Amino acid sequence: MATRHSHTAKRSRKRFRRQTRPGTPPGAVVPHPDAPPPLMRLVTYGSNDCSDREVGDLETITAQIKGAAVTWVDVNGLGDADVVMRVGELFGLHHLALEDVVNVHQRPKVELYGDHLFMIARALPHGHTDGSVQVAMFMGRDFVVSFRERDAVCLDAVHQRILAGKGKIRTYGADYLLYALLDAVIDDYFPALEKHGENLDRLDSLISAGAERNLISQVHQVRTDLLSVRRAIWPLRDAINALIRDSGDLISDETDLYLRDCYDHIIQIMDVIETDRELCSDLRDFYLTVVSNRMNQVMKFLTIIATLFMPLGFIAGLYGMNFNSAVSTWNMPELNWTFGYPFALALMAATATTLVLFFWRKGWLS
Repeated sequence: MATRHSHTAKRSRKRFRRQTRPGTPPGAVVPHPDAPPPLMRLVTYGSNDCSDREVGDLETITAQIKGAAVTWVDVNGLGDADVVMRVGELFGLHHLALEDVVNVHQRPKVELYGDHLFMIARALPHGHTDGSVQVAMFMGRDFVVSFRERDAVCLDAVHQRILAGKGKIRTYGADYLLYALLDAVIDDYFPALEKHGENLDRLDSLISAGAERNLISQVHQVRTDLLSVRRAIWPLRDAINALIRDSGDLISDETDLYLRDCYDHIIQIMDVIETDRELCSDLRDFYLTVVSNRMNQVMKFLTIIATLFMPLGFIAGLYGMNFNSAVSTWNMPELNWTFGYPFALALMAATATTLVLFFWRKGWLS
């Protein structure tokens, strides 16, 4: 149990480090050496047409985006600095923002760079809450460029909606695409938190049933995961609020309405997180109470046993003393009595029975 708890604590204290050394010029793009190689997908669409392909050559992107109503370039993996920089040059992205793309410890935020804005959100990998991945997005008037730290499957749902032509996404501009990506990231938190809620209900039942020794570490793990989710979602609230207020004319008034819905979803997620964290604290106190009660029951049982044997030990010790009845008639005459041994046993049984009845009358045996 101690080893497992220590492992959990070490994982929760994981720290991120920038890849650039002190003194490196600002805007240097230095990806993590363990970052996966990038896979690029190009989606161009309008109200009546749609094109989707995986690309490995940036010249292909240049040729395809001409005349497209909306262009979405999705880069999955940040292991190639040249690809990140060339995509930035193609769309005129600010070099300081590109530096934040490869430094994946960023907190959610929104920054405005003239004719385009830069936004960072944190998604849950495969619906789990034991860590978050960075999703960086650039939005211009007719394009969106997304960079995923590693596979964030929630964005694939948006890709499928575009291909199927479902909803309004192909009749709106790039600002609605940015909303759709944000909405997919945020909605992916709900099923993960539902799993946590079910897990907490299960732990509550197990603690009530028997309070197994490893349950406290499971409660601690849930609380650690919830803290990780809180760190990811809390600043996203301020980022979306800034996106609604300070995006200039890049975000239309109609898309603002949808972004307010995202803001409302984040508030709901934060309420669930705070409720579950309080429940974790309650379960931890409940667990300690159950363990304390069980210990009190054990100590109560042992105390009763010890109390029963104290007078019995006194009687046995009294009649076990080395007295010589031949010297005096007062030197334990029971030693020469025919019924001395049965008398001692009967005295012990009567004493024990009297104590048991006394404990029962007091309610100490219930």
